[in-house]
Amino acid sequence: MRTGVYPGTFDPVTLGHMDIIRRGAKLVDRLVVGVTTNPSKSPMFTLDERLAMVRRETADLGDKIEIVAFDSLLMDFAERMGASIIVRGLRAVADFEYEYQMAGMNQQLNNRVETVFLMADVALQPIASRLVKEIALYGGAIDRFVPEKVVQEVVARVEKIGKKGS
Repeated sequence: MRTGVYPGTFDPVTLGHMDIIRRGAKLVDRLVVGVTTNPSKSPMFTLDERLAMVRRETADLGDKIEIVAFDSLLMDFAERMGASIIVRGLRAVADFEYEYQMAGMNQQLNNRVETVFLMADVALQPIASRLVKEIALYGGAIDRFVPEKVVQEVVARVEKIGKKGS
């Protein structure tokens, strides 16, 4: 059985993430979506909230997708999950440079796991969680970038923490 891991913070999960999850699941028998912490980011949602968000949004995609939290080196996580593939989404050339470097480092850590890059759908390429949060904090509409229930969660969180510029 071929297992792939699609890692990310998913803060919040976007339509771009969902596109990569759907397409990545076609490449493997089992896709583990690894929801991680990232010390260099300040998440809007807790790890448990992000796990619940991704589980809800992937629930109708079948039982070959598993959502798992992790807080370790990606290659250690991939090994624990029995993965032979890391799935990474690319939006633009700027992503490629970072992802290429990460893939090289990951290969040095564990050369039994290959990194596969999927280009995001053209209509979804500009979407980034960071930008979604910024737009929401300034009161902009985010419904073209995230699933409907995620819009509600982001708007509620922004109301709770207060909008910028207020």
